[in-house]
Amino acid sequence: MTGKTNRILLGKIGAAHGIKGEVRIASHTQNPEAIAAYGPLETDRPGLTVTIENARLSKTVLIARIRDVRDRNAAEALNGVSLFIARDRLPETEDEDDFYHADLIGLDARLVDSGTSIGEVLALHNYGAGDLIEVRDPRSGDTFLYPFTRAVVPDIRIAEGYLTIAPPLDADPGAEEPP
Repeated sequence: MTGKTNRILLGKIGAAHGIKGEVRIASHTQNPEAIAAYGPLETDRPGLTVTIENARLSKTVLIARIRDVRDRNAAEALNGVSLFIARDRLPETEDEDDFYHADLIGLDARLVDSGTSIGEVLALHNYGAGDLIEVRDPRSGDTFLYPFTRAVVPDIRIAEGYLTIAPPLDADPGAEEPP
């Protein structure tokens, strides 16, 4: 297993909202407004830390006021900034079935039936149709995406450093080809 990152992506600042310095934020927290409760957030810009003073949900985006940002020009300068928190500032999960997606990065992915390692978990993605887990084959360097469902990823053992994958069948081998 490779080393874990100590920063967790909580959201990303988007376009300015209005003329008084508010910004839109794509929040990755379970409750989108909870991002404001974490206090100062690290960013992907060297030396820049932001604090969300207040936030409100507007349809599918969070509208937020950032400390010391009071006009549209300052808000526009933050467009595209990613917001992070140190992993140790997040609360521990209470149930073994609960985890942060970042905890899966670096785990060994093993086939459910044989225990054979098929690679390392690189990332979890969601392109709109559900979560996908990305695994890199160490031999070829190729990456593979699997649906991140209980049927395909039935067992996650973070403490032991692995998870199991039951690759879905692409097609029923006994099925006839369509005419």
